[in-house]
Amino acid sequence: MTKRKSLIVIVLLICSVLLYSFYTFYIDNNDNLKSIYLVPKDAVYIIETQDPIDNWNDVSKSDIWKHLNTNSYFNELAESLNKIDTIFKQEKSVFDRIGNREILISAHVYKPKKYDFFYVVDLQKIAKLNILKNHLNTFANSNYKISKRKYHNQEIIEVYDVIKRETLHISFIKNQMIASYVHTLVEASIDQYKEPKIGRNLDFIEVEKEVGYGDMFRLYVQYKYLEDYLKVFSNDAGALTKTLSNSLYFSGFNFDVDDNTITANGITNYNEEVSLYLKSLQNSGYSSRRIAEIAPKQTALYLSFTFDRFDKFYTNFENVLKEKPEEFKIYLDGTEQIENFLKIDLKKHFVSWIDDEIALIQLHSTVTDSKKDVAFILKTTDIDDAKKNLDFILEQIRRRSPVKFKEVSYKGHTINFMDIKGFFKILLGDLFKEIDKPYFTIIDDYVVFSNHPNTLKSIITSYINDDTLANFESFEDFDNNFDSRSNIFAYINAPNLYNSAYNFLDATTRKELSDNKDYFICFSQIGIQLKSEDDLFETKLVVDYEDPETVKTKYSFTDSSSKAKGNQTKKEVEITEETINKATIFTIKEIFASDLTAKQFEKKYYNGKIRFSVELKNGLKHGDYLEYYSNGKLKIKGSYKRDQQNGTWRVYDYNKDVVFKKRF
Repeated sequence: MTKRKSLIVIVLLICSVLLYSFYTFYIDNNDNLKSIYLVPKDAVYIIETQDPIDNWNDVSKSDIWKHLNTNSYFNELAESLNKIDTIFKQEKSVFDRIGNREILISAHVYKPKKYDFFYVVDLQKIAKLNILKNHLNTFANSNYKISKRKYHNQEIIEVYDVIKRETLHISFIKNQMIASYVHTLVEASIDQYKEPKIGRNLDFIEVEKEVGYGDMFRLYVQYKYLEDYLKVFSNDAGALTKTLSNSLYFSGFNFDVDDNTITANGITNYNEEVSLYLKSLQNSGYSSRRIAEIAPKQTALYLSFTFDRFDKFYTNFENVLKEKPEEFKIYLDGTEQIENFLKIDLKKHFVSWIDDEIALIQLHSTVTDSKKDVAFILKTTDIDDAKKNLDFILEQIRRRSPVKFKEVSYKGHTINFMDIKGFFKILLGDLFKEIDKPYFTIIDDYVVFSNHPNTLKSIITSYINDDTLANFESFEDFDNNFDSRSNIFAYINAPNLYNSAYNFLDATTRKELSDNKDYFICFSQIGIQLKSEDDLFETKLVVDYEDPETVKTKYSFTDSSSKAKGNQTKKEVEITEETINKATIFTIKEIFASDLTAKQFEKKYYNGKIRFSVELKNGLKHGDYLEYYSNGKLKIKGSYKRDQQNGTWRVYDYNKDVVFKKRF
């Protein structure tokens, strides 16, 4: 009788367990927590996938991941994901019964110049069986130490890697597992899970709804923290980044990865209270992009804005400004000050002749030592009308400006100086504030402005040589991925951007960039397009991957030439009467002055001593020319008159004796 009772008890227990399991797996769905609710509020971007194991297998086989996985940083990220992946595979049969799981990976700046990742894994009903939690004990060996602590009554498990001296912090909240190598990110998630931030943000929800659940991955970008993120890699994130951070809320994309291209389609929303440009563009129409016809092949960034006509956009821009009385007053005061001082009408003499595209470009110049070669290009409705009105503005400036610069000619193109400080910032806002007191030239049907005349010379040279984006086969093929007509189009050429950035980064960041060069230049072309759709912007992102060794055969790189120069140890050989080449000694290479209003221009050796100096007048070489040996002693002395060598020129040896002279 006792045995029968015991058997009945066992059967009842088994039935209870089966009933509980059935209820847990098939009935009880009321206690699940959405993954996005646990992502800390300061995520710069979030990558989401519904089928991590299959998608991870596909990604890990791609050429892109194989290359990135050779980089120590990405390899560590892969190891982190593989640890989780290993646990999944150990319980594959259980997971197959439950269905797909969701994984979120988010990036966060957790202190200045430092960022890391945060992981959320939706265990769904398997969480109730503590399989994953129990498997963490398998890490406990000579290489890993497991410890536990409480944070706000929530258990955090710490897996310390003895060899790498880093700790993976893990916690389980309802059906979710959260993890990070930065403990403050896990704690921030615990702090907010009852009052989620991003997951209940109406702007995020709007984008998430449009994105849906197609393709392998979803990517969400939160622009509020973009500036801080980019400052991890550069001290100066730039005016464009600041504008994006202040103007946009979120972008959301569905995307796939194949061997050579990442293609993402999605949506972007924006802050109507801040984003003057986007709100103005929303109802201004759009047109085809044409500025690639004169943008040099060495362009690093091409940021294009198009509309039906610029005056339509500008009217919308003013109407948007009127909604902000304080900003509108500043704008009116600035424009009225310019108009009253110069006796001009900005709409008549400037706005009227701008056509359907304007663009900012940044390039790696072939002739300038400028840290940032930026140009502002305007397509004209009628180049003769544009020239007539610009000439009128210049004449008004000359009458009222102490600067007596007239103009210089370079390869058949005239370069003028527009001495109006803050002109484009007053007219169009902060995005264009870097174009301050610019030089300008006319190329075909376009007017090109830049702070540096040598940037204009680079653009002129490229145009004359047909060395432009429009004639660059790689750009042409890449551009075909996008609609020919859109409100905003941004193109980044990574090798050119590498060269451009290398010149103005601090020494520490420059070394990091150089060390990771192959992982920067491999994404050789990146493009993003925004096209108005109701009160949102349809958004497309395309990233091209190329083997870095292939990229190196197509481009020359600044750091390579810099290293070569840095390794030069030979002293400059002294010129003597026997070694002098009388036919070429006075052939002076073209001089590119960075300020055509300056009275003198000089260039230095790498040791800091002056290589040469020359006097300038009205942007031309006019006056004494002095060239020195690298030890500081005088080498050549002569003079220019209206940009031509003039009078008697002399060459000196180390003893300051004349070894040769010639009269011009």
